[in-house]
Amino acid sequence: MHGISVDEIHDEFFVPVPFAQAILTFRGGADGAEAPIRIIQGPKTQLISPGRLAVDPIHNEIFIPSNKEAILVFRRDANGNVAPIRVIRGPDTHVTGAIGIAVDPVNNLIIVGTSNYKTGGLSGLVIYNRTDNGNVKPLRVIEGPSTGITRIGQLTVYPPGGWIVATQPGTSEEMEPENMFIGVWSIYDDGDVPPKWVIGGPKSRLKKPRGVALNPENKELIVADMRLNAILTYSFPELFELKSTDD
Repeated sequence: MHGISVDEIHDEFFVPVPFAQAILTFRGGADGAEAPIRIIQGPKTQLISPGRLAVDPIHNEIFIPSNKEAILVFRRDANGNVAPIRVIRGPDTHVTGAIGIAVDPVNNLIIVGTSNYKTGGLSGLVIYNRTDNGNVKPLRVIEGPSTGITRIGQLTVYPPGGWIVATQPGTSEEMEPENMFIGVWSIYDDGDVPPKWVIGGPKSRLKKPRGVALNPENKELIVADMRLNAILTYSFPELFELKSTDD
């Protein structure tokens, strides 16, 4: 299992399981050998190696990259061998290499992190309308040498400020990549845009960041580092006090 998403409104959490080609939903207080309350699984689901997901508890939907080439959307309460309610897939979508995903229910956006370095393609952040369906062109694509992105790991959003926070762990082959960092972009960025803020370098103590979460109450950014096997917490008041713009 490579990801987990918590729905605080409905007190549930969701886990993608790539070997079982399934999405498991547990009650928030699950403990021990407790069965999931719902399972999305079967040929109708179109799930192939789901590794990460994002839940939108406001619009009651789940967003899942499938086989790095499609974004599947299910109802939050879906159960069994059910078809997705929307699918973003096709040559115009720029969705190739999709791994990380976040949903912004306030600004009605989906942000997908792509990783295409093994094929010689670009990696970056692809932004869609939340309700997009089919072979649709993205609203904006953040990629290019100025972004510093080789491979996106996990990403998250801060909707009140309009910020995207993404891990750049370097290539999978590198044990301690020199170009790793946590980057912050605006939801309005488009093209070869450098991050507004970067956390990285020797003083950060980061080695290979893979997971990221935000704690708005204490204005903190929390990072899971796979090489350190540690959780690092940074004070980041600017992220929660400034608002990005499309100027």
